[in-house]
Amino acid sequence: MKLRIGAIADPGTSVVNLTGGWRTEAPRIEQTLCIRCFNCVIYCPESAVHYSEERGIEFDYDYCKGCGICANECSGRAIYMEMEEK
Repeated sequence: MKLRIGAIADPGTSVVNLTGGWRTEAPRIEQTLCIRCFNCVIYCPESAVHYSEERGIEFDYDYCKGCGICANECSGRAIYMEMEEK
């Protein structure tokens, strides 16, 4: 099979490969500012944002790449990005 430059040979590989190691910034949330718009859950490209009644919005840092889409799409400005120290 011949692939074009930039093509993905095996789609969906983030389920198998943890993508959290790519991250330089991590999302954090101030739960009291969250208006439950769920934009963060909807727009996360890795499905690394989850909601539960008990704990509110949570991030799966094994898969979060730190792209910041969740913070950008947050209507209540409850999510912000923070530099990670490794």
